[in-house]
Amino acid sequence: MTKKIKLQCRDHFSFLQQMQTGGTLYLIPVPIADGALHTLPAEVLQHTARIQHFFAENVRTARRFLKQMHPALVIEPLKFSEIDKHSGPDINLLKQWLKAGHDVGVMSESGCPGIADPGAVLAETAHKTGMKVIPLTGPSSLVLALMASGLNGQSFAFNGYLPVKDPARSQRIKQLELHSRKENQTQLFIETPYRNNPLLDELLKHCQPGTMLCIAQNLTAADAFVQTKPIGEWKKNKPALEKAPAVFLILAN
Repeated sequence: MTKKIKLQCRDHFSFLQQMQTGGTLYLIPVPIADGALHTLPAEVLQHTARIQHFFAENVRTARRFLKQMHPALVIEPLKFSEIDKHSGPDINLLKQWLKAGHDVGVMSESGCPGIADPGAVLAETAHKTGMKVIPLTGPSSLVLALMASGLNGQSFAFNGYLPVKDPARSQRIKQLELHSRKENQTQLFIETPYRNNPLLDELLKHCQPGTMLCIAQNLTAADAFVQTKPIGEWKKNKPALEKAPAVFLILAN
């Protein structure tokens, strides 16, 4: 029995060694509000100072972020691959970098990679090729909005972007409200900033007066706006939302 256990331990150790061969994929959070570096922990500073290979939604803003974090950093030697909005990231390049032993960083435009952005595909690929994936701690607008909303944080769902046009949009809103009421589940969704006000109009039009709505905008910025009220109350004093990132949350009674 002891010999069997030793063999199992040795096999497990060999497996771990195989898993650790090659580079590591780091999911690097970026401030939600421009320049809000105070929202990032020290480990982000540590890893961004040494990683030489990056995937980013936008290379220009990724370079600017790194320079803000490390003013003395020489950007030119760093390798960047921009994640194409239509075809996605260069998976073969990621495999090449990781298998060559390079640690690779992934940066979204803001917040945490893999949450409502293409970073999940890169993490999936790293797992499939037996490489380590490490998420670094940082701000997520979805989590912060849920924390501040006062709505149900025990059961919730993120639904991404709602359909842009009717009747699909109004039908989706009604479906989410019905599901929220049935399951007592907070429903989160986002919208392109210039469509914030039209979405708010649709929510006020199609949701029941007692349904709770939270609007969380410009989180972590000096002018952050977070309010939760019943739909009926929002109708009495409808805000004009800025063209800035916002999270919408509903919980139907």
